[in-house]
Formats: sequence, C-alpha cells, structure tokens
Amino acid sequence: MLTGGCLCGSVRFEIDEAQTEFRACHCSSCRKMSGHYWSAFHVASDKFRFTEQRGLKWYNSSDWAERGFCKECGSAMFFRMNDKDGLEVAPGSIDGKTGARIVGHIYVGEKGDYYDLTDGLPTWEEY
Repeated sequence: MLTGGCLCGSVRFEIDEAQTEFRACHCSSCRKMSGHYWSAFHVASDKFRFTEQRGLKWYNSSDWAERGFCKECGSAMFFRMNDKDGLEVAPGSIDGKTGARIVGHIYVGEKGDYYDLTDGLPTWEEY
C-alpha cells in the first residue's frame, strides 16, 4: 500500500495498487497548474481512498476534466477525467518510494521554452 498527501496534511490518502508507468504532460494547462510540467499515475477508484480531505478542493479546469488540490497549502495532487474511472495521482504527493517511472512525454508542442527534454524517452504532440 502507498500513502500520501499534501504539504500541510489537510489531504491524505491510501492507494492499494497503481500503475507504475506514466507520461509527463507539457500542455499549457498542466504547466499553469503545477508551475512546470505535470506527471501522474492512474489509480482505479476501488484502489484509492481518502483518509483526510478537509483541505480537498476540485477545480473544473476544462469541460472534460478537473484537478484536485489542497485549498490550505496549495499542493496540486490529482487530475480526474469526467468520463473515466479513477484518478491520476501526482507521484510527488506519495510518502516515500512510488515504484513508478515516467515512460514518455505528451503535448510536447506546448512545452515551455525554458527547459529541454534530454532523457531520450518517447515524445508525442498529443495524448
């Protein structure tokens, strides 16, 4: 089991099982939300549970998705598509090791001009 949460502890969760491969997103929406590019791994609804959510706030960032963050400390932790089971969890919100790895980069056409992708992983213009 993995545990995690925000910086201040107002949002805490447990994960029974998660995907171990995920892509980093470089779209302008993800960059604005996180301050850089965003990455997250998928967790099915039945494998995820909140143990504390007094600080949890969801923001409808588009017609098709919302983003979850802590309204107390500002930690960005979740991305959830309206028509998909489960949610995407930011690996940085996990306590300790995740066992997960970035395997590629999406929306690289919207990538910021202040960094380069030099890790040799596959890139895609879209998802």
